[in-house]
Amino acid sequence: MAPHWPSILRNLALWVAALLLALGVERALALPEICTQCPGSVQNLSKVALYCKQTSELMLHARCCLNQKGTILGLDLQNCSLKDPGPNFPQAHTAVIIDLQANPLKDDLANTFRGFTQLQTLVLPQDVTCPGGINAWNNITSYIDNQICQGQKNLCSSTGDPEMCPENGSCAPDGPGLLQCVCADGFHGYKCARQGSFSPLMFFGILGSTTLSISVLLWGTQRRKAKTS
Repeated sequence: MAPHWPSILRNLALWVAALLLALGVERALALPEICTQCPGSVQNLSKVALYCKQTSELMLHARCCLNQKGTILGLDLQNCSLKDPGPNFPQAHTAVIIDLQANPLKDDLANTFRGFTQLQTLVLPQDVTCPGGINAWNNITSYIDNQICQGQKNLCSSTGDPEMCPENGSCAPDGPGLLQCVCADGFHGYKCARQGSFSPLMFFGILGSTTLSISVLLWGTQRRKAKTS
């Protein structure tokens, strides 16, 4: 009997649709933990929602604004009873806008935003200082119920200390008010003084042989003591 092609094609189409649906569910389940740290979703009139709706390629999921690759560009954790952003907060280091208002946050958030080099708008409770202070932002505006930090500055271009980084290193932003020194290609180690690539194989080889030598030495010492006693 000849195969019934319309039926086969229909079943194939249903199978493909089921596969795509399963992949979509899997992607939804892979939402970063920081996006679901606080119940609910982004409010329609929040700054994060308004930013996300400006570009059709961006999507709102739970408390996050994501691009099509799943990268976090916006995070809205306002009114979540947070004393600190939590251990999952670094997942949002790619965010351009973050809203943390209406939370009982501690005032010192300097190191909390380490690595948040893309951040351009940060909404905080009114009594919480913008990380890095006035030297880290182009504009800081205080309102009755919040404080908005806008336009993160690149302190590497404004610092007047040419000796801040070693000879073989260069300054790079590391978040609001934070800097880091990055070694040039071919250099590593303390003050970027060592030339050549770092070899993990050599490091672990030396570590392993040293550990083995110490173990053999201790074994021999204990054996000698046992014979003596």
